[in-house]
Amino acid sequence: MEAVESIGGLQTQYAPSAYVGLWSRLADFQRDSLTQALHDKSVVQATLMRSTIHIVSTRDFPCLAAAIRRGRREWWTRVAKNELGDLDMDEVVERLRYHFASGLSKAGDLAAALAADGYPPVAWNGVGMWVDLVRVPPSGTWEKRRADRYATARDWLGVAQSSEEEGLDLLVRRYLGAFGPASVADLAAWSGLPVGFLRPALSHIELRRFLDEQGGELIDLPSAPLPDTDTPAPVRFLPTWDATLLVHARRTQILPEQYRPLVFNTKTPHSFATFLVDGAVAGTWRYEGRGIKLEPFAKLSKRVIAELHEEAERLARFHTEGR
Repeated sequence: MEAVESIGGLQTQYAPSAYVGLWSRLADFQRDSLTQALHDKSVVQATLMRSTIHIVSTRDFPCLAAAIRRGRREWWTRVAKNELGDLDMDEVVERLRYHFASGLSKAGDLAAALAADGYPPVAWNGVGMWVDLVRVPPSGTWEKRRADRYATARDWLGVAQSSEEEGLDLLVRRYLGAFGPASVADLAAWSGLPVGFLRPALSHIELRRFLDEQGGELIDLPSAPLPDTDTPAPVRFLPTWDATLLVHARRTQILPEQYRPLVFNTKTPHSFATFLVDGAVAGTWRYEGRGIKLEPFAKLSKRVIAELHEEAERLARFHTEGR
């Protein structure tokens, strides 16, 4: 749980990404430990920042959901205004609660039930902006990867809602703890919120300030460590859509710009799984035939290749764990 909090949550449109992401960051991480954490509700999976699926700690969830709720709702209302008409989303929420109470939980069944009630498809597509929904295991786990079973956060977690102020405060702290020093624009891109939503939280949080190479302001938490530039960076394997490679994390310089089109492009919207050499993306990998196939972007030294193969063998064993 602490690891999930320290990296600002795990982006998990593809369920195994969360497992590989933790395996790469934690010594002796076992696959079952994350599945168990989802079952025992110490972590939870839901649509959060940037309207994408994340795994976050259960104690963080109410605050993060509160932080993004108004912004997501306003954005969705603008985008879907032509379909909404006079649709009463509060009424849709009550019908959804009724269907949950009746035993429905799968996305397709819930959408069909709302349609049978006479609501247009936009009702199911947007109801998550009005009520906090979470994905319930075993769906969305390594073993059952389709995350299509839902519950309300109130029913599944039994947690009270937080205020937007509390939520934005935690959201800023989680982002900077994972990615600082960063610009306010970086924070906005990661959260999926306009900068104006974040200003109140930034005004009362104690911050450390820096200037980047172009004279732009960077912010960070006061006690955040700044590793020396010569700190060793062992080879590491990252999953698809790892948040350290996304646009908001550009200044980390983990993904060299000349390689970005090779990792994110219109033909592969899910991105590629990547490996790092000296702290930067140096190629892609995939699990194939019970082994890890490497595709370097440039020639690598024999020493690096040996290190990659050793780490790849560990990753292959992780994939076959429990077989």
